[in-house]
Amino acid sequence: MYITEPQNEHLEDKNTPSSTTPQILKDSSIHEHEETKESVLSQTEETKPQKEKKYSCPPQGNLNKVITNGVALFMLWCVAWSFSGSEVLPGGNLFGLLIIFYSAMIGGKILELIRIPSVPQLPPLLGMLLAGFTIRNVPFLGDYIHINNTWSSTLRNTALTVILIQAGLGLDPQALKHLKRVCLRLALGPCLIEACSTAVISHFLMNFPWQWGFLLGFVVGAVSPAVVVPSMLLLQEKGYGIKKGIPTLLIAASSLDDIIAITGFSACLSIAFSSGSVLKNILASFRDILIGVLAGAVLGIFVRYFPSEDQTKLSLKRAFLILSMCVSAVLGSHHIGLHAAGGLFTLALSFVAGVNWSTEKIRVQRVIKTVWYIFQPLLFGLVGSEVSVTSLKSNAIGICVVTMSLALLVRISCTFLLMCFAGFSFKEKIFIALSWIPKATVQAVLGPLALETASISAPHLEPYSRDVMTIAFLAILITAPNGALIIGILGPKVLARHDPSKINVKLTKLDLH
Repeated sequence: MYITEPQNEHLEDKNTPSSTTPQILKDSSIHEHEETKESVLSQTEETKPQKEKKYSCPPQGNLNKVITNGVALFMLWCVAWSFSGSEVLPGGNLFGLLIIFYSAMIGGKILELIRIPSVPQLPPLLGMLLAGFTIRNVPFLGDYIHINNTWSSTLRNTALTVILIQAGLGLDPQALKHLKRVCLRLALGPCLIEACSTAVISHFLMNFPWQWGFLLGFVVGAVSPAVVVPSMLLLQEKGYGIKKGIPTLLIAASSLDDIIAITGFSACLSIAFSSGSVLKNILASFRDILIGVLAGAVLGIFVRYFPSEDQTKLSLKRAFLILSMCVSAVLGSHHIGLHAAGGLFTLALSFVAGVNWSTEKIRVQRVIKTVWYIFQPLLFGLVGSEVSVTSLKSNAIGICVVTMSLALLVRISCTFLLMCFAGFSFKEKIFIALSWIPKATVQAVLGPLALETASISAPHLEPYSRDVMTIAFLAILITAPNGALIIGILGPKVLARHDPSKINVKLTKLDLH
């Protein structure tokens, strides 16, 4: 008993620290929890004034941004007024351009915000077109918004130059070499067949002269890269049709298609507004083509090596040289009478210059794309503002829609037949044929150009040019949204899907011929 008590006491003493340790840890954890709780409360108390600061005076956040941008725009208007005076007041050219530009921007943003479940997004250019059309045909706005024909023509030709630069830089020599003749068939065949069918239909249905029929055919015969390329890139990212190179094929062929349409239009325009013989006008068109291609190739070689690769801001300098040379060529060729030379000069220069640029070519394309973001609202807004409901005949819209629809059916059938024996399945041929109908950018440039030329040099030909303008407007309005919807809905259903990481999307293994 005596011996065991000290042992028990010793054991109790020994066990005392172990029994109190959990309590100490518990107390410390409670203390830490209280500290973290106090820190969290202090942080929330500190953040409360910050949240309230957004609504304090002066304002912060989005409200501050809106006020700043509004004041900046107003000061820009004040600076323009100090230089030009009445030009920025209602009825002036700058006032009209600013209204059309911002209205087109708002129209495009509204269309981007419209999201319908399971339906592809409509192209923003449709909202820009409708914004310009609304401004022209609302009585109150139409009385105060006027733009000089010279200003409008210069802006549209500049937009055409940007489109052609994008087409030239977008041509991939390796992809074209790999796709071989199928790309040429897709670019040449549908455009030429639709141009010829439009000429025949308009000659008998609308009483167009043959030269005006072919001019109209090349206006509506071009496919729109602004609709086709983004839609195809979206399908390519998801892996649809990449094994057979369908997105690559359509992207490459769209640039060639525009080149053919613009070249044919320039030749037909010079024939329609000249008084000489047809043979003489055709020879003059070939002369313009030869001059434009040779001059563009020579300066393209120059821009390929100047500036050199050791300079800073290389992409900006190259983009500036290309833009300045091409805009000067396009606008200057109209002044000296070489109408077809400027466009081909632009294509040749941009294609030759970008051949050996490798990765730097993508940076130049980004700069040109930024410039296009500025000119796109102006282009489609101006085209929409050219169409007046009061100037249209009662049966003009119906006849124009019938003419365009019949020619479009011929184009779809021709595209399907040309894709036979090219390694595609029946569903893929249907998809390619229906994807080849959207029209927008080229029609927006070439349609008003015929009307402007007629109003300046041949007023008696204005009725024909007005019908060309109307059909170009309707072609954009009808085919651009429908084409985007067809590509977005039909593509995932009929095209085979593969993993993009396992297939080279630029050069596929299928031997297309």
